[in-house]
Amino acid sequence: MGFKMGIVGLPNVGKSTLFNALTKTAAAQAANFPFCTIEPNVGEVGVPDARLDKLAAIAKSANIIPTRMTFVDIAGLVKGASQGEGLGNQFLANIREVDAIAHVLRCFEDGDVTHVDGRVDPVADAQTIETELMLSDMESIEKRLQNIVRKVRGGDKEAVQQERLMRAAMAALEDGKPARVVEVDEDDLKAWKMLQLLTTKPVLYVCNVGEDESATGNDHSAKVAEMAAAEGNAHVIISAQIEEEISQLEPDEADMFLSEMGLDEAGLDRLIRAGYELLHLQTYFTVGPKEARAWTIKEGTLAPQAAGVIHGDFEKGFIRAETIAYADFVELGGEAPAKEAGKMRAEGKAYEVKDGDVLHFLFNN
Repeated sequence: MGFKMGIVGLPNVGKSTLFNALTKTAAAQAANFPFCTIEPNVGEVGVPDARLDKLAAIAKSANIIPTRMTFVDIAGLVKGASQGEGLGNQFLANIREVDAIAHVLRCFEDGDVTHVDGRVDPVADAQTIETELMLSDMESIEKRLQNIVRKVRGGDKEAVQQERLMRAAMAALEDGKPARVVEVDEDDLKAWKMLQLLTTKPVLYVCNVGEDESATGNDHSAKVAEMAAAEGNAHVIISAQIEEEISQLEPDEADMFLSEMGLDEAGLDRLIRAGYELLHLQTYFTVGPKEARAWTIKEGTLAPQAAGVIHGDFEKGFIRAETIAYADFVELGGEAPAKEAGKMRAEGKAYEVKDGDVLHFLFNN
């Protein structure tokens, strides 16, 4: 399981530049981080994880397969999208399909690049998009409430649950807040997700700054950071211009360029990691002579469900998981030494997989 992040933004904020840089960088790093174009506006990229390379080196794995993240370049947002302006409905439909939203905000001054509203105000830009999503959710809820009236009157349990959740969402939206602020009980989570409300998606604000501000940010990005903190969302500072330049370079040249700019890593790596943290995802590994591979799961996932990410049969016939912590695997030099040192554990169905676990699953066919 990877995850899908939609890249949104108003015109001329650097959204397409960022997406193009991402796809070129991914293609250039094909050895370790494979990239493929699924559609013209969809790119799949490996999630950078230095732990995977270490594990592969110890196990002398022939192949390294990172876990994957999909970026969707969602075009067409303008003010009035909820009413069909621009690509309106298509834009909103694309957002429904993603796990999180990377909202690119213009945090750079450039007289040669015209802002759609004639000014640079990333907080106002964020509010424009949020408003369109909220209006769309309100319209969607109103229609659905009308459609389930009869079922609710008839005492249909599922319809009663849906109505209750939709009214809770509507109350938040009418108060000027996104649906993600609603506290949902665990018993309601599945039904809540089925509502597919746009404003339940977690948001990662991407502050696109000028080349000279990529390491420190600026006043605009500082305001975005305040907004993100207040909302419980995340933010990351990136210069799309720098990312585009990096995408044209060989890996060694790219590292040198980043060092000269005072950066430890490419902004795209930070963006991927921030998205991972935003969705409360973690990684476990399977390691052997044929391949070292990373797998993405939600925090709190139990061993059988983690096995199911590899194959459904692993989950159905789950017997146990042989587990070695990443630190033990690296410190002791592999599976056999870790086993000899008593660091390999047999875990059952109730085991909650930890980030970095090196796992081997036993199952019945």
